Amino acid sequence: MSDKSDNTVDVLMVGTGEYTTGFVGGMAADSDKGAGVVALTMFDLRRRGKVNRVGMCGVNGKKFPGIRAHMQKNIGDVYSGMDLTCDTFPSDDKVDPSAYVGASGTFKRGDVAVIFTPDDTHFDIALKCIQQGMHVMVTKPIVQTLEHHEILVKAAAEHNVLVCVEVHKRLDPFYADARDRARSTLGDFQYLYGYMSQPKHQLETFKAWAGKSSDISYYLNSHHVDFSEWTLAGIARPVRITGTASTGVASSRGLDPKCEDSITLTVQWENMKTRSLGCAVYTSSWVAPKSDVHSQQRFFYMGTKGEINVDQAHRGCTVAVDGASFASVNPLFMKYTPTNGKFSGQGSYGVRSFELFIDACRACNAGTAKPNDFDDGSLATVHTTLQGTAILEAGRLSLDQDGRPMDIIYETDMSLEPSGIAPHQF
Repeated sequence: MSDKSDNTVDVLMVGTGEYTTGFVGGMAADSDKGAGVVALTMFDLRRRGKVNRVGMCGVNGKKFPGIRAHMQKNIGDVYSGMDLTCDTFPSDDKVDPSAYVGASGTFKRGDVAVIFTPDDTHFDIALKCIQQGMHVMVTKPIVQTLEHHEILVKAAAEHNVLVCVEVHKRLDPFYADARDRARSTLGDFQYLYGYMSQPKHQLETFKAWAGKSSDISYYLNSHHVDFSEWTLAGIARPVRITGTASTGVASSRGLDPKCEDSITLTVQWENMKTRSLGCAVYTSSWVAPKSDVHSQQRFFYMGTKGEINVDQAHRGCTVAVDGASFASVNPLFMKYTPTNGKFSGQGSYGVRSFELFIDACRACNAGTAKPNDFDDGSLATVHTTLQGTAILEAGRLSLDQDGRPMDIIYETDMSLEPSGIAPHQF
């Protein structure tokens, strides 16, 4: 797979925003990710001998001096032993929306691309990196349409590379346990309500694309939609989606008039063995008030034999500090507090999500594993996440047609992979 003599990988991070660097609007993000996640993790993986060269690609190279200073302050000055050396694209004096083309060309087959960019750019960037022979991880949603998802599936198989969606909730021990309980003891799927929100100031963070090229459902509903697809894999399939929305706040703040404040998707699921039906309601919002958490996240799941509630936002740990708001914190996601001067968040599921992918890529490069080995649910591969894309696209289509239900099409009564989406015929 690779011409590397050692078992490290080189990593290109595409996207320079909040999740990658924690740098937003010329300063640290006003969220629970001020030091970022992706870059911090890659620098730590280099410190631990799993990653070698690190690159970062954005659109506006003029941001890089500020990003470097930010990373030095929030990573280099906080954790000892961190090498922040990073090749950046485009150059500091250029603005180039296609910089990823040249950047990926400086990496080799078997190297890794991690893509955290606006939703509508995922497809072009991912496809280019796949064609370059790189393993690829893309933030959720991997793409916005079933058609684009199917193209990536074929490209990944053709180039024999590992392509995954970054869905760290699968590694949250609360969610993972709920998934296993649902599959083993709770019976057929009956009902799920999932809610996820972020505060109003995030509209400023995402104003460049919010309501224009993507929406809050693609951004946040994707979490609990993926939880359902993962939990019900092989057990049930989505068959009908209806989208509804709330409006008024985003438009009053100068965003696109079409930008929804909150979106609810109602999804009919069909249990494969009994042909009984279940219903899932996914609601996401980016107009919540600022509270004790950056993101409210919770769900209720009911099967024919039991139920389970998970409140991801409140883990029983609260922090109060002079000069800062009272906070419910979740170090299970990211542990930023150093131990003896070193980064010690390796057990956090925000870090593990990337490390497991990097380990899988290294195994593929070494010949000890094949990309399709990870279609068993251990990773959210491009081959096993088609239902989620179909749900999110159908939700958008429903909203665009004034709430008309959309049916997900399958080739046979037993198929689990969607083949299309069509308006429901009454």
